Amino acid sequence: MTIARKGSRPIKVDGVTYRWSVRPRPTYSQGLAQSPLTFAVVSDESPGSTLVVTLDVARPDNWVLGRSTSVTPATVEGAIRQALLDGWCPEQIGSAFPLQIRTTSNDA
Repeated sequence: MTIARKGSRPIKVDGVTYRWSVRPRPTYSQGLAQSPLTFAVVSDESPGSTLVVTLDVARPDNWVLGRSTSVTPATVEGAIRQALLDGWCPEQIGSAFPLQIRTTSNDA
C-alpha cells in the first residue's frame, strides 16, 4: 500500500526519505473522539510495508472537544525510529506494521 503524494509530507530519518500522512477527515468514530488519532508512513524510495501509527489521543478536529494533539515531524521521526527498532522493514512488501505510541503519562 502506498500513500498518495498529494496531501502527504516527506521526512528524512537517518538519510532515508519517508512520506507520512494523516487521514484528511476524521472517521465517524474519530469525530466522536471514540477512536484515536492515526497516521501512516511509507518509504519514499522503495514503498513496501506501511507503518500505521496509533496515538492515544483524539484528533484535533474531533466534534466533542476531547483531549487532542497534532502530529508533528518530531512525532513522526520518533515513531519511525521506534518501528525500525521493533522490526519494521519499510522496503519489504507485506502487511501493515502497527505501532501504538503513548503520549500521556500516569504521573497524575
